[in-house]
Amino acid sequence: MFDPMPAAGESRAGRTALEAIAAGIDAARPETVVDERISVSGSGSDPTSGSLRIGEERYDLNAYDEVIVLGGGNAAGRLARALADRLGTRLDGGVVVTDDPVPAGPVEVLEGTHPVPTDANVAGTRRLLRRARDADEGTLVLAPITGGGSALLTAPADEITTDELASLTDALLASGAPIERINAVRKHVSAIKGGRLAREIAPAPVLGLLISDVTDDDPAVVASGPLAGDPTTYRDALAVLSEYDVDAPDSVRRLLQAGIGGNRPETPTAADPAVEGVSTHVLATNRTACAAAVETCEAAGFETLLLSASVRGEAREAAKTQVAIAEEIRRSGAPLDPPAAVVSGGETTVTIAGDGTGGPNQEFALSAAIELSDRATVAAVDTDGIDGPTDAAGAIVTERTVPADEPSSTDDGTTATGDEAAPADDRAASGRNDVLQEARARLAENDAFPFLDRRDALLVSGPTGTNVNDLRVVIVPE
Repeated sequence: MFDPMPAAGESRAGRTALEAIAAGIDAARPETVVDERISVSGSGSDPTSGSLRIGEERYDLNAYDEVIVLGGGNAAGRLARALADRLGTRLDGGVVVTDDPVPAGPVEVLEGTHPVPTDANVAGTRRLLRRARDADEGTLVLAPITGGGSALLTAPADEITTDELASLTDALLASGAPIERINAVRKHVSAIKGGRLAREIAPAPVLGLLISDVTDDDPAVVASGPLAGDPTTYRDALAVLSEYDVDAPDSVRRLLQAGIGGNRPETPTAADPAVEGVSTHVLATNRTACAAAVETCEAAGFETLLLSASVRGEAREAAKTQVAIAEEIRRSGAPLDPPAAVVSGGETTVTIAGDGTGGPNQEFALSAAIELSDRATVAAVDTDGIDGPTDAAGAIVTERTVPADEPSSTDDGTTATGDEAAPADDRAASGRNDVLQEARARLAENDAFPFLDRRDALLVSGPTGTNVNDLRVVIVPE
């Protein structure tokens, strides 16, 4: 799955960590969850009959003139393809916007960008909205809404340009604000988020099919809640900009002030009739991935703890806590006896102070590598395969990533050493200090990517076809 394989992935502990992550991602793939949760009877050669089952709920396809798919997000294309395979000729078309396009029968799969929106996202979303407005009471809308939809489903309010929206997105992602606060802003500068897509589709009935990338799986937060009632307001959105010192374009601030003044309509609430016409089904969550990772570690012979599927806060600080747990396992056998594994999920954040390259999972891994002193392996990835604005999913590190007896290598490939005439023990200590100082400097500059790249620690998978947030595995061997 990861190519090339980092050196840390070749040990038993490393192999187990990466196999657990791969199992977690596979368990949350659209193809997997559709196989488990959705079925259609009487479709195929007889398009006039059919019953759609989603979990325990059943829907009579005979009651509708057409069945279409409308949605967006990292996994929306693959979810649309899985639905097309299930429904066969009973599916009449639709539009999804994704950064991982795949053929999906009669559904138009339009490619956009993530995590920062571009004109391609806007064009695809406008096409989706036109199709939504054509729906009526005789149309059943299947709506795949997945992680990444906040960027991919982009319909800026009239006063805001795509470039201004991209600038706002960059500033929000760099602010360290939690995703629900970020999305409160996104909803109020958009014509599709915060329940507005539900209004465009009404009066057609909607089945929301969610793959969640947020810690509490709240439909109002996933992809900024295009089908869900919005509990936030223009005033809340403006408060986020102030509280997190977000450098937002003037057009955004003017729009929010106009909303506070009552000159723009608020987003729909949960009581809005259009929102009440949506039936939501959460098909996969971070806990789906965590459970599969736990099962894999246990099968490999490791006593395993699911720490939490809701870890949040600064990535570098969360890493210190998990390293401390690994140290306690090693030293006291609590809460587990080694060989042991600790699995966690959730979504950590990064408050950007430097101008380096990396992502939350790379910062988590680098912070862990700095802290590790006992034998342990730590792997952390974003399940969509893209951690921050990089081509890495995350990283895998051990106590050797910031080694005790090796001088640091510099950006030009040369080696930084101490005084060549110094005794060997002094040179080893100097080498450790060099590497440790460089690692700390990179972390301070939010520049984990180049350090981890040089240490052969990056995990590169490409887009995985799903997005259920971060997944981490800590292995403490015997």
